Amino acid sequence: MSIFNKVLASVGVGNAKVDTKLNNSAFVAGEMISGVTEVVGGNTSQNVDSIYIKVYTTYEREANDNKYTDSVAIYSHKLNEPFTIEKGEKKAFPFSFSLPLITPVTMGRTRVWLQTGLDIKNAVDPGDKDMIEIRPNAYIQAGLTAAQNLGFKLRKVDCEEAPRAYRGITPFVQEFEFIAASGPFRGKFDEVEFTFIPKGSDQVELLIQVDRKVRGLGSLFSEALNMDESYIRMTLSKADLSSLESRLNQEIARYA
Repeated sequence: MSIFNKVLASVGVGNAKVDTKLNNSAFVAGEMISGVTEVVGGNTSQNVDSIYIKVYTTYEREANDNKYTDSVAIYSHKLNEPFTIEKGEKKAFPFSFSLPLITPVTMGRTRVWLQTGLDIKNAVDPGDKDMIEIRPNAYIQAGLTAAQNLGFKLRKVDCEEAPRAYRGITPFVQEFEFIAASGPFRGKFDEVEFTFIPKGSDQVELLIQVDRKVRGLGSLFSEALNMDESYIRMTLSKADLSSLESRLNQEIARYA
């Protein structure tokens, strides 16, 4: 019977089960995430090489004029050394780790989740998926508030493949796309995009793409060549956040 159970476990029937339980479900990038992973033995004893928890999100990339959505693990955490889980046995493994600073905010179409797995040789690896909420950090919140105060309305949030210059830091960037709904910039831009790229724990690089409003045939020609797009780059520390609105107003006004 035990041999039969091992054969079944190798294809996932009567296999060990894994379940991760988090102490919280909402976080800010860079914060500690903690909880416990429970493993319950199946119909036979099994050797588990490792328990791993990976932080996943998705992003869009373009290739050959087509768009693709890729899942990417932005962090992997190993919980333990190899062990044996006996039939029906229950083991608990506490864990804690810091969420990567590049973890995107769960706004718009962006989703972030933890994928827990057991690495078991010659068997289907059991898994568990837990969705988590990622809230804006101080830099992103300050940027969103400043944009709103300047009359911009958030239209779309998504993750795109990172520009080539940044792929050594992150495979993707999160873009916050605004339209000028009111205020001094209404009617001046098609859209304005913010991208926040962490530079360590105490600085962020803010990239702003300004897409100017098309006016006349000359502007149509410029748009066809993407000449209507301008870029602003600024490095922010916590000390800059209180004056961010006035600084954004000054920088964006140069392209109005």
